[in-house]
Amino acid sequence: MSQCFSFMFIFLRKILLVDVLIGLLYALKFMFRKKVTIAYPFQKSNISARFRGEHALRRYPNGEERCIACKLCEAICPAKAITIEALEREDGIRKTTKYDIDMTKCIYCGLCQEACPVDAIVETPNFDFARESREELMYNKEKLLQNGDMWETLISKNIDEKNSNN
Repeated sequence: MSQCFSFMFIFLRKILLVDVLIGLLYALKFMFRKKVTIAYPFQKSNISARFRGEHALRRYPNGEERCIACKLCEAICPAKAITIEALEREDGIRKTTKYDIDMTKCIYCGLCQEACPVDAIVETPNFDFARESREELMYNKEKLLQNGDMWETLISKNIDEKNSNN
């Protein structure tokens, strides 16, 4: 008897198109709500201070680059996207002569930023850096320093906020 009732219930559900009606009611429910879609190029959504986007090399306030060529970021990068070459200056301080990041390999994990003892390499909140070719995504030291100069105010604000929360 219960099997017969179960079969009849399923049969009536299919005949009356109950699942289709439930779907239509669900769509109707959302039809009159406020839309959450944004017009992307003209409107940008809010980004968390912890967002990891395009990479940048920072400078000290006197204009000298922060990177001390310790190569910790190169060693910790799981994708092996960072390549560093360094020389020792006359005053005994190591500085980078080559700092390259292959952004096509990068997985944006943030380990390079965490490993850096002087906050030289950071990931900016810039997520809009699509390019036409792969060659444009091979960042050299000059491009990274240019990114750092462009985003410095926001980067320093995010780092200060992060340090105050700890």
